[in-house]
Amino acid sequence: MSWLVLLPWAALAAHTVVNAALLRRLPPAATVSEKVAVLLPVRNEADRVQPCLESLLAQEGVPGLTIFVLDDGSTDQTAEVVRAAAGDKVRLLTGAPLPAGWLGKPHACHQLAEAAAGADVLSFVDADVVLAPDAIRRATTLLRRTGVTLLSPYPEITGAGRLVQPLLQWSWLTFLPLRAMERSPRPSLSAAGGQWLLVDRAGYQRAGGHAAVRADVLEDIALARQVKRTGGRIALADGSPAASCRMYATWPALVAGYGKSLWHSFGSAPAAGAVVVILLLLYAAPAVAAPILAASGEFRWAAIALTAYLLGVCGRATAASVTGGRAWPDALAHPASIVLFGWLVARSFRLRRRGALTWKGRPL
Repeated sequence: MSWLVLLPWAALAAHTVVNAALLRRLPPAATVSEKVAVLLPVRNEADRVQPCLESLLAQEGVPGLTIFVLDDGSTDQTAEVVRAAAGDKVRLLTGAPLPAGWLGKPHACHQLAEAAAGADVLSFVDADVVLAPDAIRRATTLLRRTGVTLLSPYPEITGAGRLVQPLLQWSWLTFLPLRAMERSPRPSLSAAGGQWLLVDRAGYQRAGGHAAVRADVLEDIALARQVKRTGGRIALADGSPAASCRMYATWPALVAGYGKSLWHSFGSAPAAGAVVVILLLLYAAPAVAAPILAASGEFRWAAIALTAYLLGVCGRATAASVTGGRAWPDALAHPASIVLFGWLVARSFRLRRRGALTWKGRPL
């Protein structure tokens, strides 16, 4: 009977495997006849916007593609880099001053969407994303084939933070029923990644666009929830074969990036604490308990703890294998990932209490 305690670990690992099998994939490339606008907000991105721009200019199979770039008050050479790389092949906009009650990225995306008034599909892309030449047409094809309003094709995540970054994909593959999320009208059952989003223009307007999420730090998830509130549907997809995203080049940059938003991910500090404790019990405690139990002669319980740890490793490896991540040996360090995540959550709430959260020179 003692082995029955493994049911939570087994159920979560099985759910990850099922989700991995059901995860939407980008279909083979097909020519898209609709008007698609790629919308790229940039702020102090001079050192990394060029690869993104070059990949956007290389898109194929979308005759009605237009590219809009909005320079949101950069203090470096971002605008000059954009002009040098793209010339008159993109529309470079100068962002308006940030109004009261708005955060920077929602305001930039709002201005871009207004500029792309004639487009049928809006594709929001971050400056650290590089797309394959067929990425836009494959993603647009999937958007229309599934009939959803908003599609979030998660790119392959590269750069700093091999222990932490893959937790993004692992979390929704492990805990979120993907197909139920697509069918359910509940806004709380939503997930999205703002690195690359495609949205039907009419559904975007019906949801109120980024004006409806103007003050939300996690504007991507907030927009997905708003789409559901207004009768739309959302879907996640594996975008790793067609897109990569170097979110953070260094560990300090990653810590700063997570610090600005993790406090907002759980609703409240008690809720965040409860989630972190549960994750630590499920995925960190077994790795610590197994050798301690073995050393004390409790071999059956040591074997149970070891099995719980390995089930967690299995879930992490499964998530990595279907989202372009590195499964081995990174999955073996899953307990360390959870501990680091818990520290990042605590740090984010501490900064929030101090009023010390900033992003790209703006207070949050």
